[in-house]
Amino acid sequence: MDMLLVVAAALIDRDGRVLVQQRSASRSMAGLWEFPGGKVEPGETPEAALVRELHEELGIDTETACLAPAGFASEPLGGKHLMLLLYLCRKWRGVPAALDSDGLKWMRPLQLHGLAMPPADRPLIGLLEALV
Repeated sequence: MDMLLVVAAALIDRDGRVLVQQRSASRSMAGLWEFPGGKVEPGETPEAALVRELHEELGIDTETACLAPAGFASEPLGGKHLMLLLYLCRKWRGVPAALDSDGLKWMRPLQLHGLAMPPADRPLIGLLEALV
């Protein structure tokens, strides 16, 4: 079975809220809310991929030193297996914008339980409740 390595960020603001984005109508799992991030490309480290994805999806810049590994989720996805690596990020430059999604929300970790999220993102909510 092929492994799909994906990285995501729990961007945490000064009020302890986490940023989630809504998957666009043109993508699989359209309308679900997720942590921003994406696929690790061949030759990329997970951290470099996440820095790139945050710039592409949100228009913000951060450094690999600002990414703290938090946890992971493992989930079957079609004919592949998804391995999602979650990083915490509290420091970035710019204001996040929905460049590759249908919307953004800042929410407290406890509030995330009420959102429709992809199966791989859901187990990470409890981790965020403990860490934020």
